[in-house]
Amino acid sequence: MSDSVYDDVTCIEELNKEDKVEMVVDLYESADAHRGDKVEQLMVIYESADSVRGHDPFTMTEDVNALKTLQTRKKESHTADSRFYRLTAVCLGLLCVLLLTATIALWIKLYSLMTSKEQLQTNLTTERDQLQTIYANLTIERDQLQTERDALQKRLSELEKHINKPEWRYFNYSLYYISTGKKSWSESRKDCRQRGADLLIIDSREEQDFIEALRRGQNAWIGLTDTNTANVWKWVDGSAPTTEYWGSGEPNGVNEHCVIISEGSKAGKNWADYHCSNLFAWICEKRIFE
Repeated sequence: MSDSVYDDVTCIEELNKEDKVEMVVDLYESADAHRGDKVEQLMVIYESADSVRGHDPFTMTEDVNALKTLQTRKKESHTADSRFYRLTAVCLGLLCVLLLTATIALWIKLYSLMTSKEQLQTNLTTERDQLQTIYANLTIERDQLQTERDALQKRLSELEKHINKPEWRYFNYSLYYISTGKKSWSESRKDCRQRGADLLIIDSREEQDFIEALRRGQNAWIGLTDTNTANVWKWVDGSAPTTEYWGSGEPNGVNEHCVIISEGSKAGKNWADYHCSNLFAWICEKRIFE
């Protein structure tokens, strides 16, 4: 066995220091898992050679130290490379997170803008519909006002005609006419309507007093009747009396369905029912504003 060891030592001595270092480095690179064992094996070989041939142990120690230095530098190089790769991966990861965050923020902003746009369109549509409705209502009101204006102008024109006639008297936005002839209640109303008026409707004490002065004590038909329903008195416009000025014991006739203001009665209480076929004067009323 000593001959074999000696032969190995002799072979190793034939190599110069650089060749020995390269060979040892190649051994470390080919089998990193067994580096420690190879170093120990080489140490044993060198120690054996020194003991056999008296080789200088310091030379072997320098070689081993050189190998360890190279190994340490290589580890440091691998460690630096590993740190660089990890740092690069971390930076890439952070960049991905930032890009993802920016993308999410942009999507949120876009969604918010789209929602705001839809809401704005809805509000504009609603306001447009409201404006169209307001415009339509204003158009209707304008047409109504024009119709009322035309009607008022027509009434004013008629009023001017009647005012210029001495037989018509004005009181509290109405014109009154008292006939000089005598007719039945229905014929009297027909005459009033031909004049653009109707039989008198009394709805206030002031009007009752005015008519009392106008009729000059004569009997005259007014527009009150119960021809549709007995004892249910209605004015010619279909309304019920709000004030009544019946004379004493009136109304009292079974077949008396029309009313006159009678002569010789108290001014405040002078209504009386009569047969509608009786002949009396009549009072027409034309209201300016209806």
